[in-house]
Amino acid sequence: MPKPSHKERIIEEGMRVMHRRGFAGSSIRDIIHAAGVPQGSFTNHFPSKESFGVVVLDAYYARCSGLIDETLLNDALPPMARLRKWVDGMLGVMNQDQEWDGCMLGNFGADHSEGTDQLQERVREIFVDLHSKIAYCLRAAVKSGELPKGTDSEALAMLIHSSLEGAVLSAKAMKSRKPMEAYRRFLFAWLGSSAEEVGLQKGSTSRQRNATKVKAARGEV
Repeated sequence: MPKPSHKERIIEEGMRVMHRRGFAGSSIRDIIHAAGVPQGSFTNHFPSKESFGVVVLDAYYARCSGLIDETLLNDALPPMARLRKWVDGMLGVMNQDQEWDGCMLGNFGADHSEGTDQLQERVREIFVDLHSKIAYCLRAAVKSGELPKGTDSEALAMLIHSSLEGAVLSAKAMKSRKPMEAYRRFLFAWLGSSAEEVGLQKGSTSRQRNATKVKAARGEV
C-alpha cells in the first residue's frame, strides 16, 4: 500500500513559515520541522527551495483569488462597493492577530537574495494579473458613472495596489494598523474627488499633477 503524500501539509506549513520569516529567512529544515515530516518528503515533491516558494506563492494567491471573485469581479455589486469590499477584505487579513507578517506577495517581491529569479518573475506575473482585475472593476466604475470618463483605469489600478502594499509594509514595520487605516480613509476620499482634481484622466499634464500634489498637501483632496 503506498504511503500517504505529505505534499499538502508541507505546502500549508511551509506557507506559514515563509510568510512569517520570509523566503531568505526560511530553510528547508524549518519547513519540514513545522510540517513534522522527514526531509525526503520535501525532496520527493519539490526539486528546490525556490520551486517550493513558487508553489507557496500560487497557493497564497489562490486564497486571495476567492476574495477577488467575490468583490472586484462580482458584477452583481456596484463597482465602487466592490473595490471597498476588496480593500477592506485585504486589510482585514493583513497583519492580523498582532503577528505583523505583512503580505507574502510584497514580502517575496522585496526579497532579492541570490537564487530568487524564478520567484521574482512569479511575483511580477501575479501583480500583473491582480492589476488587471482591479482595472476591470475601475472600468466598470467609469461605465456606471462612479468614476469620471477618461479615468486611466490601468494606471489607477497599479497605484491602488502599490499604495496598499506600502501601507501594509508600514504597518508591519510600525506594528500598528494606523498606516492601513489611513490608506483606506484617504483612498476613498481621493477617489471621491473629480478626475481633474486628482489627475486621473489619461493625458493629464504635469501642471495638473503638480496642482494635485499641492492640494493633497493642504488636505484639499
